Amino acid sequence: MSPVLPGRTLAVAATATALLATVLGAHTATAEAAPATDKVLVIGLDGAVLDRVKAANAPHLNGLMAQGLTARSTLYANPMGATSSGPGWSTIATGVWPDKHGVKDNSFTGKNYTAYPDFLTRIENAKPALNTYAAADWEPITSTDQNGPIFSAKVDKRLSLKGDRDGYRNEDPKIAAAAAAELRDQNPDAAFVYLGEIDAAGHSYGAGSQQYLDTVARVDTLVGQLLTAVQSRPTYAQENWKVLVTTDHGHTNSGGHGGSTIQERGTFVIARGAGIPAGSVRDDVKLVDVAATALAQVGVSAPGIDGVPLSAPDDDPFDTLRPNLQARVDETAIPAGVKGFTRTPPAGWAVDNSRMGTGGVTEWAGWAFATDEFWSQSQRDQWRELNVRSRDVFAVADSDEWDDKSHTGTFDSTLITPKWPVSGGTTGSTETLSYQTHYRQEAGQTAQVLVSYDGGAPTVVKSYTADAVARTEALTLQVPAGATDVQIRFRYTGNNNWYWTVDNVKLG
Repeated sequence: MSPVLPGRTLAVAATATALLATVLGAHTATAEAAPATDKVLVIGLDGAVLDRVKAANAPHLNGLMAQGLTARSTLYANPMGATSSGPGWSTIATGVWPDKHGVKDNSFTGKNYTAYPDFLTRIENAKPALNTYAAADWEPITSTDQNGPIFSAKVDKRLSLKGDRDGYRNEDPKIAAAAAAELRDQNPDAAFVYLGEIDAAGHSYGAGSQQYLDTVARVDTLVGQLLTAVQSRPTYAQENWKVLVTTDHGHTNSGGHGGSTIQERGTFVIARGAGIPAGSVRDDVKLVDVAATALAQVGVSAPGIDGVPLSAPDDDPFDTLRPNLQARVDETAIPAGVKGFTRTPPAGWAVDNSRMGTGGVTEWAGWAFATDEFWSQSQRDQWRELNVRSRDVFAVADSDEWDDKSHTGTFDSTLITPKWPVSGGTTGSTETLSYQTHYRQEAGQTAQVLVSYDGGAPTVVKSYTADAVARTEALTLQVPAGATDVQIRFRYTGNNNWYWTVDNVKLG
């Protein structure tokens, strides 16, 4: 046998090392080039109040806000639905409002989950190879023995425990431990985990109590377990997780919910993940967007739901007015610190008050632009709370509130869009005018949509003669041959009647 020289040994070793480095480098490059696996976790905290979460010793929840998005929003109220858990969790799970999913209270009477299933069921229907998981200790969410389940039997794995006002403190840790094990050791692609103790503390002690803050701190520890479980997954580096935290309703400081106060209607969405700026705050996000975002994260489309993914841009010109919003002037029912109205339209828009009476309540002297938090508090329980399909800032004409202060004449105001380009061509064409609207009808008032082309006389294309509650409209416009621009007018007249809101007006 020929001896192996030391130099030869070193040369072979060097070659082997270089070859191994090349192989490993190629493998690493391949791994880096492979797309990350998209996954989503939704954490539901029953009855959580955002301001109290911020005030509590809650490093995990407050850390999520610092690392991602915080978005407040408000719910409906009766008759669309009570601010209670049945409608709230149904809205979160299905991505539609109660007028679609049918749940108005905790009896679940009228539920329509067949037409509007939960987001985990939609994922199973569209991509059955994906793994879905749901865990809750409020039985209607996952149990088939109660009024639910909100999350259907199609979900791959469901855990249901029975909590109550005295039991959530014992059951929440069991839910968190089981869900953490599932998230860390198994392979869920989409998961929903519910924790109920915060709501129990709200009922027993009130959201303004120290006991409520202490409960938020305990639940925050459980949220931390879930987050740690996700980050401890062996494949976490190759995954793209989106985490959302939300609640089904608020609580009064003294305790309780179900009614129409802003405290009871208050909800929020906290979100962390790719594409979400750290420390960002938004005002255009709604509770229905949780399901839409979860579905988009795993590549499932859901036409017909009310929610939009968080990645969707906010291009509504009315929302640009938020920095200019003012506090109340004449509206004493609205808290003094709430900045929520302006009568100055966005750039390119106009308000024609040439036929408008004089005097009246300052805030509503013609078309104004307001937020739900401001407008709905001007007078509760008159269906203003049902304007759920408007987002952030919307246009409102309210002859009922305007009439609450002495005035001359009647309410007659017209909101006018910019001139938008169209192409009538040689034979004419069609365009679609879309907008969200909320209208309450009473004899003696009118609400008309008028259209003019190339500066011509406006003609009526839509008149409202009955309630149009929280509706999305899509009107087909017949563009005349040769027309090059169109302008839309929204004219409302009345005298101590009701109101009309318009939002997100788009052509095409």
